[in-house]
Amino acid sequence: QVQLAESGGGLVQAGASLRLSCVVPGRTFHLSDMCWFRQAPGKEREFVAAFSRSGGRTYYRGYVKGRVTISSDTAKNTWYLQMSGLKTDETAVYYCAVASEERRRKLPYEYECWGQGTQLTVDS
Repeated sequence: QVQLAESGGGLVQAGASLRLSCVVPGRTFHLSDMCWFRQAPGKEREFVAAFSRSGGRTYYRGYVKGRVTISSDTAKNTWYLQMSGLKTDETAVYYCAVASEERRRKLPYEYECWGQGTQLTVDS
């Protein structure tokens, strides 16, 4: 099982900006669907943003639209999640995941490879 590696989390103030990174080893980087999820304490893991190679499209959760951008650096096998205007209820562990095919529903169980997550705490 390929292990992805997230980084970039930490403690920030509400309204701050932050960029998370996800290193995806080898050929796994070129899998069809890449997704950022997050899981807050006591809540289910939820989709935040995704990129699908098959259609070259990005997808964003409604709550984060306009504040979040997903991007990649092919030379570094790295995906990024740039976030701004962070809110306290966005405190969560953030995960990246990839799937071999486009996952239209963006549900966690559909993704095959995961990282261990990076903690982001947004303080008021």
